[in-house]
Amino acid sequence: MTITPDRRPDGATLDFLRTAFAPEWREPALGYEAVAAWESENGTTLPEPYRTFVAEISNGCSLGPPEDGGLQPLGWLPAGWPDLGPRRPGEPFPLEAGWPWEDDEDVDPEEDPRIDAVYTRGSVVLGSEDGQSFWLLVTTGPRRGEVWMVADVGAVPVPGDEAWGFEQWVRRWHAGDGWWD
Repeated sequence: MTITPDRRPDGATLDFLRTAFAPEWREPALGYEAVAAWESENGTTLPEPYRTFVAEISNGCSLGPPEDGGLQPLGWLPAGWPDLGPRRPGEPFPLEAGWPWEDDEDVDPEEDPRIDAVYTRGSVVLGSEDGQSFWLLVTTGPRRGEVWMVADVGAVPVPGDEAWGFEQWVRRWHAGDGWWD
């Protein structure tokens, strides 16, 4: 499935997203005016279909991907998120390929500003997994519209170099398949 982060989703995609998230667990949708205000404040346009989902369907959902606390409302951070300074979703996402920094001998994980940039630039946080791994939706750069996982050991597109977009990520969760199967 091709990721098209700038094209409004079709009716089938929106119907799927509505059915994937039970109404009783959804947070109220923001509406396009609030989404546009958030985008203006943060210097980015959210990738589709996430943008339409947040504007029309739900701004987060306590039951849904990821399993730890569900889908975070736009701009919120899950418990356990590292305090690395302000988030800057409109700045360039710093990676074009996965980076397992735990295997990089030239990296001091406590001091490397590139690691901080992975956590703070060019993405929104979708939620957490196992308390120490976090799902990101890339908002800028060549990987825009892709879902990535970042943890204390590195960052990777999910499930691999041919990353999922928001819809594919939700479909995988909704089907009950494991993330890495």
